[in-house]
Amino acid sequence: MKNILLTGAAGFIGGKTAELLLKKKNEVVGIDNLNDYCDVRLKEYRLNQLKKFENFKFYKLDIENLSLLRGIFRKYNPEVVINLAARVGVRYSLENPFVYHNTNILGTLNLLELCKDFKIKKFILASTSSLYANQKMPFKEKLAVNNPISPYAASKKAAEAMCYTYHYLYEMDITILRYFTVYGPAGRPDMSPFRFIKWIDEEKPVLLYGDGSQSRDFTYVDDIAEGTIKAIKRVGFKIINLGGNKPYKLNYVIKLIEKYLDKKAKIKHLPFHKADLKATWADITQAHNVLNWRPTIGLEEGIKETVKWHGKNRWWLRKIEV
Repeated sequence: MKNILLTGAAGFIGGKTAELLLKKKNEVVGIDNLNDYCDVRLKEYRLNQLKKFENFKFYKLDIENLSLLRGIFRKYNPEVVINLAARVGVRYSLENPFVYHNTNILGTLNLLELCKDFKIKKFILASTSSLYANQKMPFKEKLAVNNPISPYAASKKAAEAMCYTYHYLYEMDITILRYFTVYGPAGRPDMSPFRFIKWIDEEKPVLLYGDGSQSRDFTYVDDIAEGTIKAIKRVGFKIINLGGNKPYKLNYVIKLIEKYLDKKAKIKHLPFHKADLKATWADITQAHNVLNWRPTIGLEEGIKETVKWHGKNRWWLRKIEV
């Protein structure tokens, strides 16, 4: 049992990570600002699942607010800080890069500074496969990722660099997790699996950027949450990929959704976005060697479970904008 501070607790990955931590009898203090980048109803849905646990406490606040954060640290003095709070989404980062800087860089700095002040030795940062743009696949953690092609990726690169600085100066044990295309029930409505399922189910056009031959290393959210929890292990300083270790084309994902919904997609092709990656593929050797982690849920099973969840909740999901 540990006392854990988890930021982004109402987010997609944060909600599932908190749930698994709580089921393992840890005390979890969750923080989230409940911003409206993604529909707040999804965040409220995830949060309501967590509030069923007696060992969960929640505070609505922003990690950019150092003074309020300090009060939480002083009250609970956590053993571990897991920072899953972030501004996400490649395309929106081109429209409003400043909020990505404020949350992903300044917010991470605030948490690191408080970990230093309160002598909290374990810090976990959620990072992204978007850093690997134009690199050779499968992506290995040792690759130089010095050419981010979106403000989102640049902000995560800066947060990673700050983590190393605090590890070096203050001997903090820090693990950076680079997530690869996470999907699953109650997922983000700006991600392709959620959008495709919703559009096909509602018999609306599927907006597909490019010809669908681009591929992603899809990773089920439960596997990602388990990997995040395993990263509490003391390792010094490590950057670790968490991915499915097998890329799939978007066209194949659409076919799976068609199969499980028993409906045909109406595809509308749009130009491929310059800030998107053509393909992602994680080398997860280090995740296995350091964390004893491998994904357990394949794409077919994961999409089936995601479609099933959508079917049970479509009465309110129809109101969600994507």
